[in-house]
Amino acid sequence: MEQKTILVVGLGLIGGSLAIGLKGFEDYAIVGCDVSQPTLRFAAEHGICDRLTEHAADAVPSADVTLLCLHPQGILDFMKEHAGRFKQGSLVTDVCGVKTAIMEGASALPECVDFIGGHPMAGTEFSGIEHAFGEMFQLAHYLVTPRETSTPDHLDLLRRMAEHIGFRDFITTTPEQHDAMIAYTSQMMHIIALSVCDDEGLFTCKGFEGNSFRDCTRVAALDVPLWTQLFSLNAPALDKVLAELEVHLADYRKALQSGDRSALADKLRYSAARKRQMNLE
Repeated sequence: MEQKTILVVGLGLIGGSLAIGLKGFEDYAIVGCDVSQPTLRFAAEHGICDRLTEHAADAVPSADVTLLCLHPQGILDFMKEHAGRFKQGSLVTDVCGVKTAIMEGASALPECVDFIGGHPMAGTEFSGIEHAFGEMFQLAHYLVTPRETSTPDHLDLLRRMAEHIGFRDFITTTPEQHDAMIAYTSQMMHIIALSVCDDEGLFTCKGFEGNSFRDCTRVAALDVPLWTQLFSLNAPALDKVLAELEVHLADYRKALQSGDRSALADKLRYSAARKRQMNLE
């Protein structure tokens, strides 16, 4: 009987880490696909996959599971280009941090292919396979957005894969709910970090940064092409949370400008209590 395969398309930080984490999963062989020769050489030298190829068109038809670990637009383009090549009855999933646009793009796939959107919520400020490591997803959240036609067997397969890799939990949600939450908890945080780094005084403070400054700005050293796509594809949800943030920042400015310490203390007390409550729940 021919061995089942999981095809990982795109062996960057996320794809490479998933490939490492999936080694030894049930009876599946892990096949890595990338167009970069240096990436393929690194993967071969470090045993990241069971097999490697640069030819997606040859690998897709035999894959039982295809993990699309490309930049967002690359995922959309790949599904469209290879729509007719995916194995009948196979599972296709992705790792994109935006789900509504990806789920819409998955409409290019034939009905015989099951697409379930995925978002492994982990990463670092680095990129490239040389920074991949199998423990990246330990105790991280794994969010999935199935279609109405997605099968229980495929959902269960993804759940077993997540458990093997070491995710903390496996959460099913809708693309809209996912994108609203990620706009608030992730994308807005990146824009805050970027905005702080835009200040004229940034370099005059070098050497005097506290831990709070370093923690806040760590994610500002981001992958520009990737985050340009993520912000653009989730623009409506991100715009909404940024508008709300502007209101809250304006409230703090008003409290400071008023010179009313009691009003400022009340504002601080309210915000701090909400954070403490969140920590307890």
